[in-house]
Amino acid sequence: MTLNNKNTLSSQIINKALDFGACLAGIANIVELKKSPSHLISEKLTEFGGVGTKQVKGKKQGEIHWPENDRSAVVIAIEHPLGAQDMDWWLKGSKGGTKGNIKLIAVFSKLADWLEKEKKIPYIKLAYHIEHGAVFMKDAAVLGGLGCIGKNNMLVTPRFGPRIRLRVMLLDEDLPSTGILDFDPCTDCKEYCRKACPQKAFNTKIYSAREYGQNELPGRSGVYSRIKCNIQMEKNAEKGRDVDIEGSDKKGLEIRYCRICEMSCPVGRSS
Repeated sequence: MTLNNKNTLSSQIINKALDFGACLAGIANIVELKKSPSHLISEKLTEFGGVGTKQVKGKKQGEIHWPENDRSAVVIAIEHPLGAQDMDWWLKGSKGGTKGNIKLIAVFSKLADWLEKEKKIPYIKLAYHIEHGAVFMKDAAVLGGLGCIGKNNMLVTPRFGPRIRLRVMLLDEDLPSTGILDFDPCTDCKEYCRKACPQKAFNTKIYSAREYGQNELPGRSGVYSRIKCNIQMEKNAEKGRDVDIEGSDKKGLEIRYCRICEMSCPVGRSS
């Protein structure tokens, strides 16, 4: 396939993802993704078993298990707007977990069906957790041209700021990355996100370029503490409340995890 044909196919995939309900979409080439900051540093980090991780027997935490025939990745984003915070409320006991994730799953199902039937392209739907075979979605999003990694250690997009959620699927098709954007709103920012953190998770430098062999570090400058962030997440979990699950006679536990650093970011507030 020529480069022009690859670019045409990438545009078609991205446009279809948007047609199916994604707010943003892009392509990341796997060769580049494997060399991205999170994938290079993940196995060097101290093991962490807090909120958002899974313990899987026989698998080391942070170790990436790349499937065969993974040649490019499609990454999509759904906005979680300021006025619809319930999209991010975790409902333990429901399929999909959050309203936003249910929407992401629906978009991906439509896109996967289109890829298979119309383009005859094999795909791999990825799990959310690294320990279950996922990849670092923020890095894929940067390579796909969706945004940059901000000082809050989150993906920050021009249109929506950090108020988005991501999903990735892998393709057996060698497509070029559609990024990287010439975009960085954090350089001269007053660090509203870091100052707003109730656990002061950005107050101490934890990682150094010399120790980890790279300049791109968690929180950009190596100041992001997963452990302190997790303290807040655990507090949120303790305050979970029983609610009804739509379409079921069972109760679910609703947890409103902290989004203070995300909500305090001024980028994308006018969207």
